Amino acid sequence: MSDFQHQAIRLTAQQQPLTWLESLRNKATDDWLAQPWPTRKTEHWKYTPMQGLQKTLLHTWGAAENQTLDKTLHDELIPLDAFRLVFINGVLDAKNSSALPETIVRFSQADTAQQSLIEKHLGKIVEGERHLFATLNNAWLDDGLLIHVPRNHRLEKPVYVVNVVTAVAAVNNQRLLIVLDENSQAEVVEHYFSSADVQDGFANALTEIHLGDNANLHHYRLNLEEEHAQHIGAVHVDLQRNARLRGFALALGSSLMRVDYQLNHRGQGAELDLQGIYLPRNQQVVDYHTNICHWVPHCKSNEVFRGIVSDSAQAIFNGRIYIHQEAQKTLAELSNKNMLTSNKAEVNTKPELEIYADDVKCAHGATISQLNANARYYLQSRGLSRAEADVMLSFGFINELLEQIAQPVVHDYLQPRLAKLFGRDNSLIDASVLAELSND
Repeated sequence: MSDFQHQAIRLTAQQQPLTWLESLRNKATDDWLAQPWPTRKTEHWKYTPMQGLQKTLLHTWGAAENQTLDKTLHDELIPLDAFRLVFINGVLDAKNSSALPETIVRFSQADTAQQSLIEKHLGKIVEGERHLFATLNNAWLDDGLLIHVPRNHRLEKPVYVVNVVTAVAAVNNQRLLIVLDENSQAEVVEHYFSSADVQDGFANALTEIHLGDNANLHHYRLNLEEEHAQHIGAVHVDLQRNARLRGFALALGSSLMRVDYQLNHRGQGAELDLQGIYLPRNQQVVDYHTNICHWVPHCKSNEVFRGIVSDSAQAIFNGRIYIHQEAQKTLAELSNKNMLTSNKAEVNTKPELEIYADDVKCAHGATISQLNANARYYLQSRGLSRAEADVMLSFGFINELLEQIAQPVVHDYLQPRLAKLFGRDNSLIDASVLAELSND
């Protein structure tokens, strides 16, 4: 057991726990202290640098309740017509949050029926032994957000959940529970970003999603933190009969960025489409671990992740598809493609396909490449400089996924920001040429 584990658990004394969740917290605290700290010999953490997190001084929980977004941070918000909740260092910013329907509520404000619903689903999707920081999230739990869509209902607007870390060195625990009952629909956007001068902020963010029969969810998870932020997060999902999840993940990288996806097909006919982009640069780290489990027959999953790794950055991708013996007639595909734009950039990718059923159609693969010299020459022959050609080639590599973003406001928000990330004006990104390059 590490000093960090002892230090981390001491933070629980600073919280005001909800008594009806106390048993969950107590069990998680015991489990957290009993589990070994991950090292380079721990398979699921072997490439993830944890030294910086262990050195983090965990002395501050959240920040003053009167904090609100300044103009610079406010300009980073996505201009969605949505039910919006803004949290700064884990504390609700009421000024920049909107009015909410009754089915979206903080745990601390839940009525008796909502408390029963939370207790029914919270912490029930995965086993803590595999997800160490999910266990810590349970141990730290003092509040959270419930999004519940009743049977045969559809939320009239997207739900936009914003989590901001500021320069105040802060540790915060972020918890989101999404429950869609039978035949319901919703769209949820999670947006994580930080101020430019963040030094030691650490966020532990866990999202749990339960999709009932024939439920339909569009889910976005955008990690746009600055260089020195530290973020460990997870998305845990159960899909029941004929449920459909369309997910999109984006990470720009920071000193530590780790996100785990655990997705379970629990009912026949469930469908999953998960797409992701990661763009670490400088000395940043991005680590995506995904685990898709097919427990029952006649389900589909399609997973596509693409990464562009620059400078001395490091990317890790571990994608696993597990087909149980009962999961006949499964259709599952996994693709991970990576582009290195520097000789010092590093990618560790490990696609896994484990099949115990004999009537399935599955495929998986991974590639690592550099910018195509012939394509660069072609663009330069059309009058572009080498730098401009490199920008267009990079965008061509990820543009196919960007163009599939179903929410147009999210798409229009991300594209110019990613163009700026590559150091060029958005006018250089010609849609017709990008379409050509995307299909190479």
